[in-house]
Amino acid sequence: MSANLKKHLGTLSKRGPHRVLVGDLSYAGLEGKVYTPAEGKGLPAVAFAHDWTKNVKDYHATLRHLASWGIVVVAPDTETGVFAKHRNLAADLESALQIAAGVRLGAGKISVSASKLGVFGHGMGGGVATLAAVDNPKVRAVAALYPADTSPSAVQAARSVKARGLVIGAGQDDIFRAGNPAKLANAWGGPVAYREIAKGTQSGFSEDKFFKLALGSGFFQGSAVETARGLVTGFFLSTLAGESKYDGFADADASAKGVESFTGEDLAQRAGFEYSK
Repeated sequence: MSANLKKHLGTLSKRGPHRVLVGDLSYAGLEGKVYTPAEGKGLPAVAFAHDWTKNVKDYHATLRHLASWGIVVVAPDTETGVFAKHRNLAADLESALQIAAGVRLGAGKISVSASKLGVFGHGMGGGVATLAAVDNPKVRAVAALYPADTSPSAVQAARSVKARGLVIGAGQDDIFRAGNPAKLANAWGGPVAYREIAKGTQSGFSEDKFFKLALGSGFFQGSAVETARGLVTGFFLSTLAGESKYDGFADADASAKGVESFTGEDLAQRAGFEYSK
């Protein structure tokens, strides 16, 4: 029986109970930001990778959201130009996780458990997060939101990823889509959940509203973004924090209003593979 996420998704889509602190990663030699709950020991931590030509500031509310639920987020603000090097950003994710796990944060009131580490990203960053998880046993969970193609290929890399995965794709036509999220999920080497958000698209997730209006590249999709935040939060609370009441968020066939999951042949068909009857 598939899990119904209705009970918790609405709550997890809203701000969590923790006060959030924001600091600079530059103190440790890496450009970027760190978002933490005000206090806590043995916390889970995730490293975040941005989309092509985006900056960390374009995800400020999303990263604060995760921290408000007790998840430390480290976000490198590197490879933000037109000619971004995907391997370099993947390496920066690894460095950011090492910083999170190895340094006392928040005047010593915050510490991260080295056994509760994950990566996630949006667009280009979703593909980069996949690259960062290859042959990396420290990474226990990966979330890729509307992942785009990368070089080297994230789809090829996914075959070697054993960590639990969550891949989110668009539930409507997305003319600005730069990848095939279903194809990435279909190639995943470990357990994976693939979900499509009814009104979500790659171009609508980042928070650079005025840039979108000026360029005509879509609008910030508030409701779909809240849903995506809730799905990712529940996924990491289950897979990293070990909170069993959220285990449905890691189930492959879970459902919710405006969220559809695909598995098996249905997922393969979404990925572009045809099956004869």
